[in-house]
Amino acid sequence: MYITAAAVMVLGGTLIFWLMRNRKQGKPTHSHSDIAGGAVTEASKTIIPRDHHPISRKHISDNALKVVNRLNSQGHEAYLVGGCVRDLYLDLRPKDFDVATSASPEEVRGLFRNSRLIGRRFKLVHVLFGREMIEVATFRANHENHHGQEKSHHSDSGRILRDNVYGTMEDDAMRRDFTVNALYYDSRDFTVVDFCRGEDDIRTGTLRLIGDPVTRYHEDPVRMIRAIRFAAKLDFTIAPETEQPIFELGHLLRDIPSARLFDEVLKLLQSGNGVRTFELLRQYQLFAPLFPATEHCLNEQGGSVQSLIIESLKSTDRRVRQNRPVTPAFLFAALLWAPMKALSRDLMEQGLPPVPALQQSAMTVIGNQCNHTAIPKRFSMMVRDIWDLQGRLERRQPKQIDILLEHPKFRAAYDFLILREQAGEDLSGAGKWWTEIQEVDEHGRVSMIRGLTAKGAPKSGNKRRRRRRKPRSEQQPGVSE
Repeated sequence: MYITAAAVMVLGGTLIFWLMRNRKQGKPTHSHSDIAGGAVTEASKTIIPRDHHPISRKHISDNALKVVNRLNSQGHEAYLVGGCVRDLYLDLRPKDFDVATSASPEEVRGLFRNSRLIGRRFKLVHVLFGREMIEVATFRANHENHHGQEKSHHSDSGRILRDNVYGTMEDDAMRRDFTVNALYYDSRDFTVVDFCRGEDDIRTGTLRLIGDPVTRYHEDPVRMIRAIRFAAKLDFTIAPETEQPIFELGHLLRDIPSARLFDEVLKLLQSGNGVRTFELLRQYQLFAPLFPATEHCLNEQGGSVQSLIIESLKSTDRRVRQNRPVTPAFLFAALLWAPMKALSRDLMEQGLPPVPALQQSAMTVIGNQCNHTAIPKRFSMMVRDIWDLQGRLERRQPKQIDILLEHPKFRAAYDFLILREQAGEDLSGAGKWWTEIQEVDEHGRVSMIRGLTAKGAPKSGNKRRRRRRKPRSEQQPGVSE
């Protein structure tokens, strides 16, 4: 079979037309595997027109659009970027809106009176509209060849300590963490700009780091935690080249300030996907660097420890989905309960009475945990209150019932007691009893309290015993009655 020159020209023209058509529609003509075994290491700009993406302006914050339009009107490039664009693609409601711009932080600050300049490691501008805050960041650039200590600085392990090297939009895309977070929405023509084939990964449900994963994790080890959080939240699969180094680099989290890790833990476990996040943290061996004492108890005691954590995360997930408030104290009380109880038992075996043993173990466990994830005092005090009330709720001393019901931390302690029962602890029906006494009227409450006395409720070990009076025959001579 012979192919004429004219046929070759026709076929070639058809191929070029097909390639151009796919490029116009935002469909990359090469796959992730074409570059560095799947890692995205160079930008490949694709413009996705309005009729080829699902983002609608009616789902975008008016205040975010005001910021973008104001920057554009002053001659700066400005785009919505990151998680808000990703979530809009997935038909999710973004919690916040971020803007990337060519304007410097100082220029942004000068354009918005309702703004503040924050950060030293990573300068940002927060533009405030009542309770809504729009975060504006200047395009970042690669800093490998930049030696100015005021703008870029690394630790010996490669972690970025300061990062204020500015560049182009393409530079900024390559500096972002995951491909799905490197999509830019242009409000001027309603297009989406994709440099890293992020739209493909959204379509396939893949979470993929931009650049060499080992280098990116060394730059900021928190990216490993973010990978877990996004995988749980979006139900995405972590790409093989992105997940493999996590098993070896979890120890890098020890270099992260404990205050920052506290914030990251809240994002992880109070996002409404806590149970799945916990499972992934353990799967990728990242739970141990965050909660080493709890990990030890999980390995030693197994199911009973895990059951309480799972039940507490289920409760938190339900409250988040119902838009009900959640407190970190409740979660930390559950996560650290097993280490506290283990240490308390050890102290009692050494001869310390139960109450002092509990108090000392609580202080020790919380103090040690603060070396890994800082717990603000307002939360650590509440954790201790929840723990302290457990024994009192279990004992059900008749004279203490009304006092406990009026205690400001009663509800949190009661909820924790119920979780312990649901997790399999035998508390002699204490949870059911406290549930019922909250539901009955005043007469019923009095009856239940009297029932405790009649049944011989557990007595407090600290109650003073009455001294037995001696018979008259045993009294000392000369002592009056």
